[in-house]
Amino acid sequence: MFTRKFLLLYTLPCMVFVLVSGSVKSQNGLTVIPLWENGPPGFENKKDEKEEAKDWWVKNIHNPSVTVFLPPKEKATGAAVIVCPGGGHRTLVFNAEGKDAANYLNSIGVAAFVLKYRLFREESSLYTEENAKQDIFRAMRLVRSRAKEFNIDTARVGVMGFSAGGEMAGWVSYHYLENHTVKPDKIDVLSARPSFQILIYPGPLAVPDSVSATAPPTFLLAANDDECCSEPVVKLLQMHRQAKVPVEVHLYTQGKHAFNMGARSSLVSIKNWPQRLADWLKDTKLASMPDAK
Repeated sequence: MFTRKFLLLYTLPCMVFVLVSGSVKSQNGLTVIPLWENGPPGFENKKDEKEEAKDWWVKNIHNPSVTVFLPPKEKATGAAVIVCPGGGHRTLVFNAEGKDAANYLNSIGVAAFVLKYRLFREESSLYTEENAKQDIFRAMRLVRSRAKEFNIDTARVGVMGFSAGGEMAGWVSYHYLENHTVKPDKIDVLSARPSFQILIYPGPLAVPDSVSATAPPTFLLAANDDECCSEPVVKLLQMHRQAKVPVEVHLYTQGKHAFNMGARSSLVSIKNWPQRLADWLKDTKLASMPDAK
């Protein structure tokens, strides 16, 4: 399957990785694909620095990547989503807003690619907001470039973000024509426009000055008592209506911030919110089984 004649085996605490043809296989069988094979442009000398991970968070990300989660072949719809965990651009809530989201998407036949992006608000960070934008733009293009490998439809590649990850998703959805490439290569000629976006309690930076008529169809969800991130949902709803861009909104009475995929909540509405997303994806035919030939 791979043409490279060698494997580089190395270890990190509690995990083993095998680097093959630009991808990393972790011990748990997941494939991790660096956004740039030699590290992010301008920071190539940092790519081998170890990430820090504990409990629910990951940080110290110098080699941004996507972790691949594929649905069972018999369930696969051909749709895919790049998932951007939140964490205030200081950490990444990789499990609850990355892996859990990916596993749910897989259960409804959607491939998921969880993005580890550079954190510009982390203490002593080397990075800026521009570097984070480079990461999400590159991730959209990278996934499209490997669509055949993962049996996904390039016309149904969306983006999903929680909190600060919602800002990442909003940046690429509303500004996909902007240039956020450094040392462009053959991957960077592909479209960065998401086919659809899913914003779960998105941060305020997700809100653009205006929404164009070419913005992707959007699913918005938050709790009204979320002091941070319910207002962006209300603003985006109005902007989508004005631009006549399809939008679905779920604004719950209570739930506050960071309820993730709802599993830990005692609120029935919050616990069941992922089903609303599944309904939307099915109703819009973004994640429907392909017609039999």
